[in-house]
Amino acid sequence: MGTIISEPDKGIYDALNKGIKAATGEAVGFLHSDDVYANADVLSTIAHTFMTKEVDAIYGDLDYISNDQNEKLIRHWKSHPFKRSKLRYGWMPPHPTFYMRTNRYRQLGGFDLRFKIAADYDSLLRYLWKNNISVAYIPEVLVKMRLGGASNRSIKNIIQKSREDWQAMKANGVPPLLALPAKNLSKVPQFFKKQ
Repeated sequence: MGTIISEPDKGIYDALNKGIKAATGEAVGFLHSDDVYANADVLSTIAHTFMTKEVDAIYGDLDYISNDQNEKLIRHWKSHPFKRSKLRYGWMPPHPTFYMRTNRYRQLGGFDLRFKIAADYDSLLRYLWKNNISVAYIPEVLVKMRLGGASNRSIKNIIQKSREDWQAMKANGVPPLLALPAKNLSKVPQFFKKQ
């Protein structure tokens, strides 16, 4: 049986940190309120991958879908197999598909609350670049995410996200002059490449 925590928090990343702290299972992943698993087998696939591979974390592909009932595909984020050097060019796996062993979260920490929009990106850089954890890629869509997240809700948020991305890159030793433009440009093909 799961644990339900309903109490005031300091924003989404504080709530996620509470989830990590309360976790009792082998791995932690996050399914946000408007998101859905791509199919009924997603959790079984993730569990099987953890059982058959000696890795700290797992990720897959992500679909952005419209907010209406049609769930129209807007953007397909194909992650590709992990290569650490790609992080220098702004690459990252989609955070909603990222699952990490609970003990690694306890060792490496959760989300840095100084970031209001980019704490997920900062955490991925900390895990994948700074601490070089082992990861496996599942080449299929794991999560369908509805449009309207905090990072792309408005021009103001996009600017704040870019500022925070820059800070996260500097904090984790990734050169921002190269990584930030590449990170933003890498999203463009996702609007044209459908599954």
